[in-house]
Amino acid sequence: MLPGVLVRLHRIYDCSVEVLENSNLTFQFKGPWFAGMDILVTVYPANIHYILSSNFSNYIKGPEFQEIFEAFGDGIINSDLELWRNIRKASQVIFSHQKYQNFSKSTTRSKLKDGLLPLLSHFADEEIVVDLQDVFQRFMFDTTFIFITGSDPRSLSVEMPEVEFAKALDDVGEAIVYRHITPRFLWKLQKWFGIGTEKKMVKANAVLDRVCAKYISAKREEIRSQEIADEESEDLLTSHIKLDASKYELLNPEDDKFLRDFTVGFMAAGRDSTACTLTWFFWILSENSNVLSKILQEINENVPITRSDQDKSSYLNKLVYLHAALSESMRLYPPIPFERKSPIKPDVLPSGHKVKSNINIMIFIYAMGRMKDVWGEDAAEFKPERWISETGGLRHEPSYKFLSFNAGPRTCLGKNLAMDLIKTVIVEILQAYEINVVSGQKIEAKPGLILHMKHGLKVTIAKKCSSLE
Repeated sequence: MLPGVLVRLHRIYDCSVEVLENSNLTFQFKGPWFAGMDILVTVYPANIHYILSSNFSNYIKGPEFQEIFEAFGDGIINSDLELWRNIRKASQVIFSHQKYQNFSKSTTRSKLKDGLLPLLSHFADEEIVVDLQDVFQRFMFDTTFIFITGSDPRSLSVEMPEVEFAKALDDVGEAIVYRHITPRFLWKLQKWFGIGTEKKMVKANAVLDRVCAKYISAKREEIRSQEIADEESEDLLTSHIKLDASKYELLNPEDDKFLRDFTVGFMAAGRDSTACTLTWFFWILSENSNVLSKILQEINENVPITRSDQDKSSYLNKLVYLHAALSESMRLYPPIPFERKSPIKPDVLPSGHKVKSNINIMIFIYAMGRMKDVWGEDAAEFKPERWISETGGLRHEPSYKFLSFNAGPRTCLGKNLAMDLIKTVIVEILQAYEINVVSGQKIEAKPGLILHMKHGLKVTIAKKCSSLE
């Protein structure tokens, strides 16, 4: 079946919807007999609940996943079993601590006030057509980098400079996608000869190693000399260097590789998924003026127009319709379009499919959000109302049906922080600007680990009159 996939790669997402709709939500993909590329693709909710929750211990990322995603080392993305439990436990303690939550909120506010909003204002004044996807990626790259290291790389500026760390993450992502669609022996050969995307991967890895080493070294020195001014807030790298190793058998904060793998994994997770969510959301608003009107009305009624550096988080919970529209946007355009798992022992899934140990199972999150059997006959429509209950509150959907933040024990630790950040950015932009999508451009998803727009999102920006001006 591999040639068929390669021919349809440019529209792989839409094809996956058609194939899974016509095969009772589970499909056996057969690769070349010599390549070990057989994959069971499923969007059947009972299978997903079984794999990610009720029989979680039997389904891991597995050695093949770790080999393909080797650039992420032994961090949260790749780890399994006891190592994963150790990393998860440590991260949970750090994320839930008031120090980090304060730091996260203040960082988002200051990056909005000093970075994103002045830049949008500049684009509005100069009447420049800008790629909103690029803007959001830069905003999230800087914000995530500050979350992790406490330092601002300032990729979000009028000059839109190329930042080598961001470029390296992009090159790694491209090489990982290539490894997914190429027989293992072929990309291994390319790696051995140092050609093609594998050559890019080696160079990108070297950049990630070098930049991480620089920041880890500087942070250790900073902690040694006790020059951290504000003890009320703390970046993630500082927290990880200060980890009490006696509580975590498999974690070694003295080891620079442990800190490097943590940094790269969290940078990839923090930057791309949030920027991707914001990009698709603003495009969807441009296509649904009635939804935009309702969101604006809700913001006007519940959020006072104050300076962008003032904390508005207390108002975010009142924005029920905005939350519903965001959930609906992520249902149709999930930032991470698929997830891979592999069973340790042979098993039978609730759908009746037998799986051998180490077989690849792919959960196609993009297709799942569009399945009529899962979401009803109107699955393809954008309807925020499906997330609102009869009483006007938010309707809960089980995580094995709505997988944007994963499900079971591996549910995203930063889910609430991410949602608050996204809502904060949306509110600040909608209160101050009109985002007008340039007509005539082709909007399509790029095949990859993250659901980026293939050609970006070209927009023009206009200022709104503000009572603060």
